[in-house]
Amino acid sequence: MSTGGQKLERQLDVLTAAGCRKIFVDKKSGKDALRPELKACHAFLDAGDTLVVPSLDRYGRSLQDLINMVAELRERGIGFTSLHGNLDTTTPGGRIVSHVCAALAEFIRELIVIGTKEGLAAARARGRVGGRPSVATEEIIRAARDLLPDPGRSITSIAKLLGVALSVPQLLTPVEAREFAKTEGSSSGT
Repeated sequence: MSTGGQKLERQLDVLTAAGCRKIFVDKKSGKDALRPELKACHAFLDAGDTLVVPSLDRYGRSLQDLINMVAELRERGIGFTSLHGNLDTTTPGGRIVSHVCAALAEFIRELIVIGTKEGLAAARARGRVGGRPSVATEEIIRAARDLLPDPGRSITSIAKLLGVALSVPQLLTPVEAREFAKTEGSSSGT
């Protein structure tokens, strides 16, 4: 529901005056990921239609979200118009603005990826590794290896017995892993 200066009635009046044939109203915040009416609106639209919103902030939760949704509409052959911002992707000028925004978003995403990779490389160079710390100590892995040859025990039952989530690569040496792969490959066909 809109609050303060964003009264729902005002938005409905603007959309009605613009000639919208169907109006979808979400009663939840634009920040909420679950927006059933927005989902219904997107399902309602067909190629050649134009989605009209009173203002950009009524459509996207963030700039990235807005750009992604407008790009998705464009891929489906659906135009997008924001009445308050005078953005209309059905016109050449509106399309160029939309493309520039999409290019900026892609550029920002790439900068984030580059920064993340550089940060991870710097951390590795200092001996730090990411991810969750393993709870499988050497003793637990040794105990699991001792139990593994027992044909009555599966990896899952061994992990449950030891109180950890173990994977086959954790349990096996490279030679054992190759042998395990051979036996699993021959037994999977039966």
